[in-house]
Amino acid sequence: MIRFDNDYAEGAHGRILERIVQTNEEQTPGYSTDIYCERARGLIRKACHAEQADVHFLVGGTQTNTTVISSILRPHQGAVAAVSGHIATLETGAIEATGHKVLTLPSDDGKLRAEQIRELHMTHWNSGNREHMVQPGLVYISHPTEYGTTYSLSELEALSRACRECGLPLFMDGARLGYGLVSEGSDLELADIARLCDVFYIGGTKLGALFGEAVVIVNDGLKQGFRYQIKQRGGLLAKGRLLGIQFETMFEDGLYYDVSRHAVRMATDIRNAFVLNGFGMRYNSGTNQLFPILPNNVFETLSQTYSFSVWEKLGDTHTVVRICTSWATKKEHVDMLTDDIHRIQLASAHLSYTSA
Repeated sequence: MIRFDNDYAEGAHGRILERIVQTNEEQTPGYSTDIYCERARGLIRKACHAEQADVHFLVGGTQTNTTVISSILRPHQGAVAAVSGHIATLETGAIEATGHKVLTLPSDDGKLRAEQIRELHMTHWNSGNREHMVQPGLVYISHPTEYGTTYSLSELEALSRACRECGLPLFMDGARLGYGLVSEGSDLELADIARLCDVFYIGGTKLGALFGEAVVIVNDGLKQGFRYQIKQRGGLLAKGRLLGIQFETMFEDGLYYDVSRHAVRMATDIRNAFVLNGFGMRYNSGTNQLFPILPNNVFETLSQTYSFSVWEKLGDTHTVVRICTSWATKKEHVDMLTDDIHRIQLASAHLSYTSA
């Protein structure tokens, strides 16, 4: 079975494993106070053009979202997110478990718009019952979104402006950030994100690391006491140097972008095969996540060889699947899939012709 379920099915990039083995018996201080973490922080600050940013290393995405959001919000505040946002759909109520509600807004493509933030803000503060309601306390977005869509520079600038007008910190979930930065047509860079967001994180778990996310705090008002928050949420890893080594390896010579580009190239080949053979896409994604709409018989045929995530059923006849490529996706596996897509469509066309 060839797996296209997710982008964390494999272990870690070979260069990261080599570096961990090379440094295995070195003795270093714990809890990310070692030289490797310091070097990684410096490389990330340089890549973000944000020399004054605080950089912290955590283990996984849900832990990072929970730690950042709970550190910012007051007890009576909630986090604003798209209805499809990860914190609203796929984190088992982790934010609610900290005592904070997720305030969802409608979105067809997974993105939030500036006008939605302004409208929510005005609705709350113009309400005579506002003290009886959860107060919006921050805005959560992800890049890419759950649908593989991405923000343009102009969209993020507009959203950032609206958040600052409304006094709402803007937090970007970057679990798949690399794939968004190198996606087709992207005009966003790390420096733009650091300029426009108050806090964001750079995902490692889904981009070739064994595990790990790097939180970048740009807003000075959000920096104080964050390590206390990490510890309280179980994220202050004793062997923190393992996180530093991984991010140092990814950022010292562009490996982070190289693996991201590979995944997007593989996804592009697969998408082109589907589109050229007449299959539609549920979302317009140029990242490593694809959402083809397949007739059920095509889905069943492909599922004999390939493993996909079932995204949704469209009536009784079609299934939307999610296909994920990654830093480790093999070209030969992609070629096999694209050949099979072509063969299935040829067979279908032949059957249609002969039955006519």
